[in-house]
Amino acid sequence: MKLLAPAYARAAAWRRAWYDRHPEARRKLSAPVISVGNLAAGGSGKTPVVAALARWLVAEGRRPAILSRGYARRQAADGVLVVSDGSKVLEPVSRSGDEPQMLARSLPQVPVLVSPDRYLAGRLAERQFGCTVHLLDDGFQHVALERDVDLLLVAPADLDDAVIPAGRLRESLDAARAADALLVSGGDEEAAIVAAKLGVAAAFRIVASYGAPRLLEPFGSLLPRMAGARALAVAGIARPQRFFAAARAQGWDVVKELAFRDHHWFDASDLKRMLATARAANADVILTTEKDAMRLLDLPLGPIPRTFAFLPMTVSIEPAAAFHEWVRARL
Repeated sequence: MKLLAPAYARAAAWRRAWYDRHPEARRKLSAPVISVGNLAAGGSGKTPVVAALARWLVAEGRRPAILSRGYARRQAADGVLVVSDGSKVLEPVSRSGDEPQMLARSLPQVPVLVSPDRYLAGRLAERQFGCTVHLLDDGFQHVALERDVDLLLVAPADLDDAVIPAGRLRESLDAARAADALLVSGGDEEAAIVAAKLGVAAAFRIVASYGAPRLLEPFGSLLPRMAGARALAVAGIARPQRFFAAARAQGWDVVKELAFRDHHWFDASDLKRMLATARAANADVILTTEKDAMRLLDLPLGPIPRTFAFLPMTVSIEPAAAFHEWVRARL
């Protein structure tokens, strides 16, 4: 694997350099594009950042649309799939993918479109929904599309990581210089260190928080809090330990943990295993992430003897006033 990593890094660098030498090959949408991406594969918090930006843009009086490639969809569709038209969710999670479904459900005013050709999706968003700004979800490596703001999420641990397959990085750290700004998980000192190391002048901090638990059925309803409740924590995300720690930080007595691979599509046997584990651990609640909740909705849960709930995660980008002014200047 260590021998393959340099070849992977060279291929990614060559592709980026080719587009730098041939900017006319990039396709450009009529409305400005804000790209949110990362260097590390999975688990960086891109989707909550996209949601935070969408809410702010709506508050600013703009009409954002979210363009996603729909990674790990169960049923891929040709062309552009409109997951949400800005008023209602139109597609099930099996066709949209978990992250677009989560965005569509949490942002009822924002159209969400899925396509491997995000230029085509953007054109449709402009024509059909009057979109005035695009949010490119997981867009840092999508260099074929011109962008006006390129935001790169970085964790301090990324500085010590290696390129796939030896590590989790999609590109070498040198690629970070293509970003307009870094969004760093950590404090001011960590953000400054990461920015200096990667050679990017602008850096802001990401602050994540978890909201009150919500029920899967009826979806989104608040879960009545039970003092001393015991929970089975279930996560099918890239870094499940973060979720398990967050559940404990909320005061849940996490008596058992179940981890699945990122974007795992749950089936009837997984549900049976969850229920059996919860029963054996005498857990009151099966607690999961918001992204996992989307994929659980693909199962016919029906009447079950355990409560399923998820913890919604939101992020803020700090300092907020400085970040918002920085983005306004580029739009």
